[in-house]
Amino acid sequence: MASTETKADDLAGLEAGLDALDAVQVRRTPAREILLNKVLPPIVAVVLVVLVWQVLVWAKVTDDYKLPPPAAVWDSLTDMWVQGTLLEVIWTSVSRGLFGFVMAVAIGTPLGMLVARVRLVRAAIGPILSGLQSLPSVAWVAPAIIWLGLDDKTMYAVILLGAVPSVANGLVSGVDQVPPLFLRAGRTIGATGLRGTIHIVLPAALPGYLAGLKQGWAFSWRSLMAAEIIASSPDLGLGLGQLLENGRNNFDMPGIFLAILLILFVGIAIDLLIFSPLERRVLRSRGLLVKS
Repeated sequence: MASTETKADDLAGLEAGLDALDAVQVRRTPAREILLNKVLPPIVAVVLVVLVWQVLVWAKVTDDYKLPPPAAVWDSLTDMWVQGTLLEVIWTSVSRGLFGFVMAVAIGTPLGMLVARVRLVRAAIGPILSGLQSLPSVAWVAPAIIWLGLDDKTMYAVILLGAVPSVANGLVSGVDQVPPLFLRAGRTIGATGLRGTIHIVLPAALPGYLAGLKQGWAFSWRSLMAAEIIASSPDLGLGLGQLLENGRNNFDMPGIFLAILLILFVGIAIDLLIFSPLERRVLRSRGLLVKS
């Protein structure tokens, strides 16, 4: 009798321990900790980069027309702001990039699921998707101009050709990492076919799919910049890529540096505002992120 009670107590203790392991303690991060660990480091890094930049200018490591001082780049920024063109230029590129990325997701997601779930389709077009993903997107600009002309259709075509393979391959990678146990459990409860894909496969593949989306956005943004630099026309409006090309044509190094910094700023901002919160939410829902 005592032995039975001892075994029962051991089982109860084991269950309690497993429950404790499963219960991830999520706490709200204090504002001061966020400031010290997340906000302050990138600000310090930016200040250090600007200081090094200014020191190189003072040291005359090269001519001023090759390496302009930070103040000259700031003057270019303020001039665009005063003229009212800064936000317009940024929005022209951001709106194109986001719209093209949404289209890439709408096309790449079902394509990736089809490749991941149908063996014959994977054998047929899986290598093609991998090859397209490694092909520099700038290679598509010239044929897109010939096919579609100098308008926004060319921009979106280049974005799609650069981003769709990344989105599709990211989803394929995520589906490949789904434990077979999940699929068997889904079939047991009747989640097969489209229902199993929506309720079992996609949620389980979400981390890999999200990584594919981040990479897809990077390809979208780079593809758009390449298209804006090469496809020059007044009908297209002035985007960040065209701003960079105008700086080159006018030998305006402060304008070139400003365009590069704005392109970098938009890429970082999209990641911080969209993809990083999504990634934290996915990791937290799986118990992989302790702090909130």
